[in-house]
Amino acid sequence: MYLKKAFWADSVNPESQAQSPSAVTDLINSLDKQRLYREVTLALRTGLRDARAEFSFLRLRGLRSILKFLRSVAESDSTINFFCHSQSIPELQVVPVLFQHSLKELEEQRVANLDHIFGTEPVKIVTPSTDSEVALALRVLEGCCLLHRESTVLAHQYKAIQVLMNILSTRGVLEQGACLDALISIMLDSSANQMAFETCNGIEEVAVLIRDKQVDENLRLKCGEFLLLLIGHVNGRDKPPMATIHEDIRRLLGEKSASLIWAASQFGSTLDPEQRLMALHIQARRVIESIDLY
Repeated sequence: MYLKKAFWADSVNPESQAQSPSAVTDLINSLDKQRLYREVTLALRTGLRDARAEFSFLRLRGLRSILKFLRSVAESDSTINFFCHSQSIPELQVVPVLFQHSLKELEEQRVANLDHIFGTEPVKIVTPSTDSEVALALRVLEGCCLLHRESTVLAHQYKAIQVLMNILSTRGVLEQGACLDALISIMLDSSANQMAFETCNGIEEVAVLIRDKQVDENLRLKCGEFLLLLIGHVNGRDKPPMATIHEDIRRLLGEKSASLIWAASQFGSTLDPEQRLMALHIQARRVIESIDLY
């Protein structure tokens, strides 16, 4: 459905194109760019329309559509540029819709009073977000922030760190795992979100989960991966705003576990993506073993 190859592309011979006048080549390139931009905007408008719906099943459909679209966008630099440009248009921005609907606090979704019962105006019913919807919204948030740096600024305007820390401490395993990935993406190259994470005592919340042997093992591994990525790729080393992160981990998890996390976080900068992911999994398991041992 998304970002298909132009129908005229197959009819253009590369050899004849090289010999053709530049005006024809420019026209073909222009048509291709216009087609891609139309598909980008159409996919966003369609997905966001459902993501703003009152009913959870419609919002879930919209989020699936947007996530599928983001995955197709990530395959090409040109489509990434089109997506980034689209996020400068308010009605096409994804992040605000996520926080206004799927990631809205439960208290905000409750009916404040019963005045509508005694009036003639119909009340607008909005179904609360399901676990699947919240987890999917977090995946969409992660994708937006990784593809478009300014999305982290939008997320900060909606107090993203506070919202995500609440999800991490109150929701189930499905949402917690997605929440940890989303936290990394919104803190990457964003000092404002890093400061908010430190203010919310985010490290302590993660430490509580990773130390608890009753917590799902996959979630504990995800916490280990989170700490490795936080130390190795997100934190600005010894500069503000997270200058005390090493001391915090040492205090919460112990000297030996903290040293292992710091050493293991320097893994595989020269490895390809699959090897780096495998190395991350292996190092996260070693972190869990060290915490259980000491």
